[in-house]
Amino acid sequence: MISRYARFYDIQYITIGNHVRIDDFCILSGNIFIGNYIHISAFCALYGSKGIILHDFSGLSPRTTIFSASDDFSGDFLTGPMVGKEYTNVKGGEVTIGEYTQIGANSIILPNLKIGEGVAVGALSLVNKSIDSWGIYGGIPVKFIRKRSKGLINCKKKLLDEK
Repeated sequence: MISRYARFYDIQYITIGNHVRIDDFCILSGNIFIGNYIHISAFCALYGSKGIILHDFSGLSPRTTIFSASDDFSGDFLTGPMVGKEYTNVKGGEVTIGEYTQIGANSIILPNLKIGEGVAVGALSLVNKSIDSWGIYGGIPVKFIRKRSKGLINCKKKLLDEK
């Protein structure tokens, strides 16, 4: 289920699995792999020039933005897509979001990091580093809050057994 109001750029580099919902006003651009049973809520933006992977049963709450690359804002280079690559210094790396992970509303995910399996990131968080599996994280920058239950793994088993 993909909204007719979602926008895709470089579609040849985007893979979308089964049981995926992409809501209104989302932007997906670049090298993006979306697994199965994933919900991308309204107004999300995925900028995947260096790669983004969303594993099965993960989700993005409204207005989440994922960057896999960033301009160099040091002042030594120009920035933006309208300037030749020889004048910019874009850096980054793949962003991986683990299975069973949910990212809270208005969160920002920066380039070149891994969010482990079973993570819950609170709303309005800035993920600027890789974070370990099965934890609840939040804040600016994101910090560990507490461990998260693995009970939802049983829900997956039941869902898949029904099929």
